[in-house]
Amino acid sequence: MAIAIVRTKDLLAVVMLTGIYGLLSASFFVVLDAVDVAFTEASVGAGISGLLMLAAITMTGRAEAPKRHKPLLALLVVLITGGMLIYGTLDMPYFGSFDAPVHQHVAPRYINDSMQEVGVPNIVTSVLASYRAFDTLGEVAVIFTAGIGVLSLLTLPQRRKPYLVEESGKEQMYKQHIVLRVISKALIPIILLFALYVQFHGDFGPGGGFQAGVIFAAAIILYAMLFGLDNAKRIFSLSLFQLLAAIGLLLYASVGVVSLFNGGNFLDYNVLAEDPIAGQHLGILLIELGVGCTVASVMIIIFFNFAGRREAQQNGEER
Repeated sequence: MAIAIVRTKDLLAVVMLTGIYGLLSASFFVVLDAVDVAFTEASVGAGISGLLMLAAITMTGRAEAPKRHKPLLALLVVLITGGMLIYGTLDMPYFGSFDAPVHQHVAPRYINDSMQEVGVPNIVTSVLASYRAFDTLGEVAVIFTAGIGVLSLLTLPQRRKPYLVEESGKEQMYKQHIVLRVISKALIPIILLFALYVQFHGDFGPGGGFQAGVIFAAAIILYAMLFGLDNAKRIFSLSLFQLLAAIGLLLYASVGVVSLFNGGNFLDYNVLAEDPIAGQHLGILLIELGVGCTVASVMIIIFFNFAGRREAQQNGEER
């Protein structure tokens, strides 16, 4: 599948193959009992990434541009970098070795003590949201920065008067997709409800803010693709999503600041309540909510900007 992705020149086919590759990877993770990782791969690798790439190729074209030069220098850099990375792994323990430090110290600590220290049945959530909460904060900051970058590059200036587009043409286009529109009206509420389930059930099963945010964004993007970007913007304000993207990151960081003010370490949830376990639950709930808001908002912002740029190009051509 990876070789086919590299050799295929049709970018639409590449997007489809990439989605299949994501589903295959998710199935591998399920076989390895890494259900949380499989959930993320299915929702991101086979879901939202495909939608964003489809929006991107509407601006670039469907066919890959022919190569005009031989990238020998780039190939040399890749070979040198790959060789250095392989050399750096020679001192690492063998994959799956029982004597590896991760199997002797780190993993037993999480497995044996997380229930007493965090009180969350899902160990993956305990690790990502509590033990490694500072690392997860960095990941949320990276996602937020990506959204800011897209806004800086693709945001269009506000127009006082929208371009006039023939309404009959739009209606004819929508009639061609009447089956998809009717089915999506029934599916989108279920998708949103499932996103809320994933958001607030991550303590007990696979899920959390990352997966829930992507699923929630996928529902909004599906609506925009089937009913038009203008209709989506009338219902879902882009300014609101920009605000929510910042609020989610600030909410996450604020939990750490409150922990400091209460006499604990940064993102130490034990001091958020009289019972340390209750404090852990409260802290995880708040930071996961912040993650979900930021991830969903950034994904929607990226799609709206890609789609908006494409519509502006089409409207300019029609004028």
